[in-house]
Amino acid sequence: MVLEKKLSEFLNPEEVLDQLELKSDMTAVEFGCGSAGFTIPLAKRLDEGLVYAIDIQKEPLSALKGRIQLENIVNVRIIRGDVEKPEGSTLGPGSVDLVLIVNVLFQAANKNAIIAEVERVLKQGGKLLIVDWKPKVSKGPEQGRVSADDVKKTAEERGLKLEEQFEAGRYHYGLIFNK
Repeated sequence: MVLEKKLSEFLNPEEVLDQLELKSDMTAVEFGCGSAGFTIPLAKRLDEGLVYAIDIQKEPLSALKGRIQLENIVNVRIIRGDVEKPEGSTLGPGSVDLVLIVNVLFQAANKNAIIAEVERVLKQGGKLLIVDWKPKVSKGPEQGRVSADDVKKTAEERGLKLEEQFEAGRYHYGLIFNK
């Protein structure tokens, strides 16, 4: 797809997902899934598991619904929700093994609330993957970028422990936390 090609020029979902120790029966969620650049590749890897795709906007979720039907992907559940609100994901406490937040924090008004929702839905021993724009690169949004250090501080305040930091392409950093 054209969208996947554009995304992979900046950020390659397959290479990022390779950083995680995925098991095929995991339950995962992508907060702010947008066009599902990560939801679909993740669902294909978790073929015995389940992937929730959450976004606040209807249009990307509608497009995702069509795409999963077209590709015959049966392990994705679409949720319209606001992860900046308490329990805005609608998921139960301790219900997922993995949370992905990709290119969301730079546009979020309440980053702390998002991390609080992650901490709430993540199982003990679960992982959080955050990928976002590096603060000082020529591509991407001009406003709202958040540094890896700021994200680490916020996550650690919620009891999440940094496991790994990596380069997620030329323009992004990646952080993996453990609960």
